[in-house]
Amino acid sequence: MGRSLAVLMGCAVLAGPAVAQAPTGTPLSRTPAEQVPLPPPRPEAIKEPTARHPDVKESGPGDPAAKDAAKDAAKDAGKDATKDTTKEPGKDTPAAPGVETAPLPPERPADLPSGPAPGPATIVPDDTACLGRLERLGVKAEPVAPLLDGMCGAARPLRVTVLPDGVALAPAATLTCTAAEALARWSTEVRVTGERLLGKAPQKLQIGGSYECRGQNHDPSAKLSEHAYANGVDVMGFVVEGRTPIAVGASREGTPEAAFEAAVRARACGFFRTVLGPGSDPAHANHLHLDERERPAGHRLCQ
Repeated sequence: MGRSLAVLMGCAVLAGPAVAQAPTGTPLSRTPAEQVPLPPPRPEAIKEPTARHPDVKESGPGDPAAKDAAKDAAKDAGKDATKDTTKEPGKDTPAAPGVETAPLPPERPADLPSGPAPGPATIVPDDTACLGRLERLGVKAEPVAPLLDGMCGAARPLRVTVLPDGVALAPAATLTCTAAEALARWSTEVRVTGERLLGKAPQKLQIGGSYECRGQNHDPSAKLSEHAYANGVDVMGFVVEGRTPIAVGASREGTPEAAFEAAVRARACGFFRTVLGPGSDPAHANHLHLDERERPAGHRLCQ
């Protein structure tokens, strides 16, 4: 009997693996890792989203209270935006960190004067010393009103009628004190030269022009002449007692009158910064132009 039991147990062991094997052609079942997960089930009821604005309560789409609340919220937002845009730039606005802000210009004063801007200040020369020298020389001159004519003019012009030793000007000349002094000092040389070459000193100078607002050589497009500043004078001739008036540029070469004219013209270069006359150019063929134009380094033009 014991032998039979052993045989039966051996058969059971041999039959176990055969029963565990799946029959041929039968598909294998999938492992849990190969199965696709399913989405979670949809909830039975979905809640409506709550209002974003804290002052608006939840309500249905047709609720009038909800519409009014939305309108009020929109108005408040519009007012805040308007306030932000109407603020003056730069005021009550914090600067961004790390960014330097440019300073604002000062406010325009309310009482700013209107009308055209004032012109450049006119420098008025101090002629006190010059007037004193004219008086000592025996010059007869009287101040006249300032000359103001656009770019032309003189701050303290003089009307000169008589030079030293009673030499008259015909007509009177309107000059600055500086030009009048140069003319007065030159006239003393004219008298000495007349006595030496003509036997008599001239008693009168014939004046062609003094102050006149014009360009050089009467050219409107040219630079302003020194006449435009009462700083120049034109001498047309010399009157000597007992002689025909000596017109500049009219005397024949070799005559005492021609020698006198050449001598006084040369002497003028020691008193005036500019001396032009016959031979300089056609514009000065019949007179001596004398002026006190200042040039760099004290340069003089004597032709």
